Amino acid sequence: MNQRSALLQYNQVRAHVQTEGASPHRLIQILMEGALEKIRAAKGLIERRDIPEKIRNINWALSLIDGLRHSLDMENGGEIARNLESLYDYMQRRLIVANAENDPSILDEVVSLMLEIKSAWDAVPENISKESREQAAEQV
Repeated sequence: MNQRSALLQYNQVRAHVQTEGASPHRLIQILMEGALEKIRAAKGLIERRDIPEKIRNINWALSLIDGLRHSLDMENGGEIARNLESLYDYMQRRLIVANAENDPSILDEVVSLMLEIKSAWDAVPENISKESREQAAEQV
């Protein structure tokens, strides 16, 4: 087994362990973390001029962002879901340009946008928990 296939096998096992039994909220976090990882890897690959691997990582990031788009509840999500869909679409279009032009600054832009969304998403459980505690305290 060569190093590349061993790494792929490790990543598949890691992904399976992370997603097995994960909450829907955690699955979204995993998609975001994966997209960030692949975009950051693509940036390094551009700098090393490893075009085939850069393409593979950007395509993987595009697929993960597509997963995020498909997870949106457009029926109940209202304006937030519509805004996120537009933002995910924009990020995908920017990744395609970054891929075509080998432009790491565009990858930085997409990472920055994803980090903003992820930080808000990461705060959701804490906010819900805090609101629940506050409501319980008010009822006492």
